[in-house]
Amino acid sequence: MGKIENLIRKIKKKEIKVGVIGLGYVGLPLVIRFVESGFKVIGFDIDLEKVEKLKKGISYINYIPCHKIKELLNNFEPTFDMRRLKEVDAILICVPTPLNPYREPDLTYLYKTANDIYENLRQGHIISLESTTYPGTTREIYLSKFEEKGLKVGEDFFLIYSPEREDPGNPKYKTKDIPKVVGGITENCRKIGAVLYSQIVDKVVLVSSTEVAEATKLLENIYRAVNIALVNELKMLFDRMGIDIWEVIEASKTKPFGFQAFYPGPGLGGHCIPIDPFYLTWVAKRYDFTTSFIELAGEINTRMPYYVVEKCIEGLNMQGKSIKGSKILIVGIAYKKDVDDIRESPAFKIIKILEKKNVDKIDYYDPYVKEVKKTRQYSKPISSIDFYPEKLKIYDLAIIVTDHSNIDYKTLYENLPLIIDTRNVYKKNLPKVIKA
Repeated sequence: MGKIENLIRKIKKKEIKVGVIGLGYVGLPLVIRFVESGFKVIGFDIDLEKVEKLKKGISYINYIPCHKIKELLNNFEPTFDMRRLKEVDAILICVPTPLNPYREPDLTYLYKTANDIYENLRQGHIISLESTTYPGTTREIYLSKFEEKGLKVGEDFFLIYSPEREDPGNPKYKTKDIPKVVGGITENCRKIGAVLYSQIVDKVVLVSSTEVAEATKLLENIYRAVNIALVNELKMLFDRMGIDIWEVIEASKTKPFGFQAFYPGPGLGGHCIPIDPFYLTWVAKRYDFTTSFIELAGEINTRMPYYVVEKCIEGLNMQGKSIKGSKILIVGIAYKKDVDDIRESPAFKIIKILEKKNVDKIDYYDPYVKEVKKTRQYSKPISSIDFYPEKLKIYDLAIIVTDHSNIDYKTLYENLPLIIDTRNVYKKNLPKVIKA
């Protein structure tokens, strides 16, 4: 039996050990799926606090219950020791790919991971990059580095790109249900990748190269970013025309073909949509190409937090108040409904703009996010307020940034003089509510 056939046999018999680098919103669900499917898994993360929590069976992601983590521990071991990469047969890379302050790709985590794997690379290793990035990354950063070891790709080790498609908190689509796109550096790499992922998902979609797989993920998120920018721009236009954008969308989506509903908001959030398009605009410059359409969508979406603050100023002026010295409550600081994920949340941009307006007090309430530690987005720790009527009465206005299902919007309305609603929580026209 050849090396490839033997490796495929071992994968199918669940005889390989899987390593997942990055135990966040992408990596941890992958760990769960591999363990549920009968594999032993080692999880790697540089965040010691995460590792220690997982060892104790504690989840730090709200939609993954602690009992689920405890059920894993017989076949799952979290660690921060990258030297243990030698112990695993397959390595799945789920590290962040953020932007720097100039909206250029920050590849720090990718290079760090490439170095860690290089130090521990051995014959038979399967390496799959899942982090969203520009077309060419797998080949340029990982292949070029690993070939320095003297091993041959497709024979001695296998290099794959398979973009993550996690949708945190989505009750309908879990990791198992979402088709997995797989591209390989060689045909053998692609074959091994297909067998590996077919053990944990219902459908594997094979593409011709890692570059196609990398571009697939970007297209998916650019499609969303551009369409959200369209409805955001229309929201601002229709507002001037006295037309409710939410009513327009509800009517438009009754058309059974040719239309998909996208919804406006206070800005883009999450790790994908605000970031991924700029990975393509950045690499496009190598080819002397300007991605005008993508950049325009980015400008519109970036403008939305400023639009929200303008609505705050207008609303306060109508009540004879000034934004300066006002007390404002941000309702929902997570980037998305019913999750605890704060990555790139537009709430932080809104807070920064308000701070420059000399607002007296800015607090937030979020039932999923009890506290926010110092992050790239916000430089000081803050905590959620307690939600009760007497506490709410001190604020001049509330801005609904995230429309969590378990917030008492009736109590909010009864105890605030003004509400800026960016999510159409209040369907009817109400005297104290301004849509933004």
